[in-house]
Amino acid sequence: MVKLNKIYTRTGDDGTTGLVDGSRRAKADPRMHAIGEVDELNSAIGLATLAVPAETAADLQRIQNDLFDLGADLATPEGAFGVDGFEPGEMVLRVIPAQVTWLETAIDALNENLPPLTSFILPGGSEGAARVHLARAIARRAERAAVAAAAAERLNPAALGYLNRLSDYLFVLARSLNAGADPLWVPGGNR
Repeated sequence: MVKLNKIYTRTGDDGTTGLVDGSRRAKADPRMHAIGEVDELNSAIGLATLAVPAETAADLQRIQNDLFDLGADLATPEGAFGVDGFEPGEMVLRVIPAQVTWLETAIDALNENLPPLTSFILPGGSEGAARVHLARAIARRAERAAVAAAAAERLNPAALGYLNRLSDYLFVLARSLNAGADPLWVPGGNR
C-alpha cells in the first residue's frame, strides 16, 4: 500500500528524481521521459472515462491501474532488489504477459462486431471516440518514448508490448464507440 503524507520533498530541486530502487536520474533522462508520457496517457484515459458507457469506463479504469503498474515497472531498473531480469517480486512490480493478453482478448472481442476498414479513419465521431483517439495518439507517443529509453538500457519487454497493444485497443475501442460509423479520410477530398 502506498502512503503519501507529504507531496513535496525538495529532493528534485536539483533536476533529479528518484527511482524505485533509490537511485536518482535526471528528470530529462529517457526513462523519466517515458514515465511522464505514461502519466499523460493515464490522464487522457481518465478524461475518456467521462464520455463512454459505464462498462467501457470500467475497462478503461482497469487499464489506468495497469498504467500505474507500467509506470512502476519503468521506474524500477532491471535487477532491482536482487530480482533476476524483469521478474516481479515482493518489492518489484512488473507488467506481466497476462496483462498484454487481456488487451489482445479485448481487441478481438471489440473488433468482432466492426465492419472492415475501407479507408483511414479521422480521429473523431462521438465525443467518447474522440477522447479515446486522443488517448491512442498519446499511447503511441508513450510507446516511442519507452522504445527510446529501451535503446539506452533494457526495459521489461512485457511493458513495451503492453504499450503497443494498448494503442491498438484504443483504436478499436474508438471504432466501437462510433458503432462502425467512423468519419473516414477522403484522399484529396478538398482539392
